[in-house]
Amino acid sequence: MKIDLHVHTSTGSDGALSVEEVLREARQRKIDFISITDHDSIDAQERAAALAQEYGIAYITGVELNVTFSCPDSRSTSLDFLGYRFDINNRTLNDKLRLMREHREDRARRILEKLNAEFAKESIPGFTGADLEQMQAGVDGAFGRPHIADYLITKGIVRSPQEAFDRYLVKCDVPKYPLSPAEASELIKNAGGITVLAHPNDPNGTSLVGLTSDLTQQSRILEEHMLDYIDGIECWHPRNDAATTAHYIKFCRKHDLLMTGGSDCHQKPVILGSVDIPDFVAGQFLTHL
Repeated sequence: MKIDLHVHTSTGSDGALSVEEVLREARQRKIDFISITDHDSIDAQERAAALAQEYGIAYITGVELNVTFSCPDSRSTSLDFLGYRFDINNRTLNDKLRLMREHREDRARRILEKLNAEFAKESIPGFTGADLEQMQAGVDGAFGRPHIADYLITKGIVRSPQEAFDRYLVKCDVPKYPLSPAEASELIKNAGGITVLAHPNDPNGTSLVGLTSDLTQQSRILEEHMLDYIDGIECWHPRNDAATTAHYIKFCRKHDLLMTGGSDCHQKPVILGSVDIPDFVAGQFLTHL
């Protein structure tokens, strides 16, 4: 059985392919169970569910919410919550996501202002309103820093997304929408869904590594501050090593948490269905929920 419960699209966020293209690819790769989990957006959900049904693929609704976690005895860090099996018509959830999208767009404009200040130091012509329009023109989903990075490459200012972030986008960052774990959990649960902590030990992404890379310490943080807000943990991820996966499987069993997994595919390149996820993950959704 092929399972992928962490996939992004250009329809809803920063994937390279539309929801139609992603579901066609899923059919070609013989994926049996899938969820589209766009960043702060559920725009692709209705179409994804319809296509999955047409292709004979099991589907659950999904979204990825960025949260700000303030550990009382440490600094704050960003984490990602995956929401699953919620009602896409829930008004409160939709209103909050609309507010978050508006904040994201305002954030992008403020980042451009900071970029122009950096460009002025290097005698690089600043970005104008026309540049912002060009960036947004190629974006189907939520506009964010990856799109600005792509535009910096297009303009010949940098050669790669990594260089874009290293030279400009880290220092020119503006805070994301301040969503707490408690608020994110309440949003999803009140819409009938469940919340899952995404890629908890991702060395290159949004994860507990921002606080500590020690798995035992990560467990302590979760036990002391997070168990009230999550129903599960993403145990299988392309950037997990074997020790991380084994650790979080054991942690989930200890605390009776759901175990999920996915490729986190943004189609850059296409790695849809490439993570080996055991069959019981699908059955767990049928029997545990």
